[in-house]
Amino acid sequence: MIELDLTLVLILALVALMAGFFDAIAGGGGLITLPVLFIAGIEPLAAIATNKFQAASATVSATCAFARKGMIDWKNGSAMALMSFAGGALGALSVSFVPKTLLQACVPILLILVAAYFAFSPKPNEQSRKAKISVSLFCITVAPIIGFYDGIFGPGVGSFFMLACVILLGQHLLQAVCNSKLLNAACNLGALSVFSLSGAIIWPLALAMAGAAFVGAQLGARCAVHFGPRLIKPLLVGVCCIMATKLLLDSGNPIGQWLHRLTL
Repeated sequence: MIELDLTLVLILALVALMAGFFDAIAGGGGLITLPVLFIAGIEPLAAIATNKFQAASATVSATCAFARKGMIDWKNGSAMALMSFAGGALGALSVSFVPKTLLQACVPILLILVAAYFAFSPKPNEQSRKAKISVSLFCITVAPIIGFYDGIFGPGVGSFFMLACVILLGQHLLQAVCNSKLLNAACNLGALSVFSLSGAIIWPLALAMAGAAFVGAQLGARCAVHFGPRLIKPLLVGVCCIMATKLLLDSGNPIGQWLHRLTL
């Protein structure tokens, strides 16, 4: 186990603050924090478990900020959150059984499609539209499936929930951001409930990063409410593209390996 010093803890807390800010608006906070934990020398299981704790803090913080402004649809969202929680817990339990190469190949493509959808839509979705599926169907299919993915892998979960809320439930962009935070928080907590049993969380570091992420998410949520789609849309597109690029450049990504061979 790496020996923690105050400087390292403060640096990682600052990274978590920044990640919480961006995650509250467009998702992708884990893309910032998890690689930094690896760079700091934290062993993989401890890094994943510690990161999940601070990520849950950020998403819960953002959810609370939106809830205080009355922007969370608790009537429909509670059941979806429960199913998302169950999906996250099941995903964490199944983490050793699902081939990571499949996820590494598919997720960057999905993120690029999310970015393309928001980048080329005529204008930010400021009005709700007719839902394509019922809340009940979303609850028993989309919520647990995306939650399950979060428990196994994780990158882009907030963006996937956001897109699903816009396209399938017909929500406008700011409403989708708010409700996606509730669902993201639920699956984070579901996965965390499993990871915490492993005893891998480095608690002093996790608590410091969680506190910073909580503050960052509060600031991000306030910016999202104040600026609305003008801020959310470009950040969402940018975060999705960065996440996709990061995953494609990973040495274990099969698509990245194929593209590298083509350039030789």
